[in-house]
Amino acid sequence: MPRSSQPIIEFVRLPDIALEDLVAHMSDPRVGTHMPLLTFTWDHATAENFVAAKEACWQRDGLGHWAFLADGRYVGWGGFQKEGEDWDFGLVLHPSAFGLGMPITRMALAFAKEDPRIPFVTFLLPPSRRNLSALRRMGAHFIGETDYDSTRFLKYRLETSSPSGEVSRTA
Repeated sequence: MPRSSQPIIEFVRLPDIALEDLVAHMSDPRVGTHMPLLTFTWDHATAENFVAAKEACWQRDGLGHWAFLADGRYVGWGGFQKEGEDWDFGLVLHPSAFGLGMPITRMALAFAKEDPRIPFVTFLLPPSRRNLSALRRMGAHFIGETDYDSTRFLKYRLETSSPSGEVSRTA
């Protein structure tokens, strides 16, 4: 049977990824284009502290960030982080994998939809993000601007359940 052009996506824990891969990913200037909080240089210690902090979220909240693999190759990280009463979803892909954003997001949202603790997901996007049509097609709606770490973000909300129990697949 011929294989589809879409790679096989896997979610793994961040400690499964070589720190060098995280450093290379986060040091690519294209990654920081829409990451206003990325104001420092990544090195081995930064990556180690990052992984420890994200693993602490898993311990504290029972949910956190994953590393994403496409056909076994590391392509980025992201997931859910508890921010007050909200479960915020973030996604940081390697530039070579920018086209995988929607498939990965759909998989993560399917996970959230099954978790009774997550009635909705929020997305914090910098104002530099201009193309938000995929977010709207998923059903997310703008709820306002918010400050996070003294930086302005646009906040969107997506209900993880609907009357039919489905997240929009049109994005």
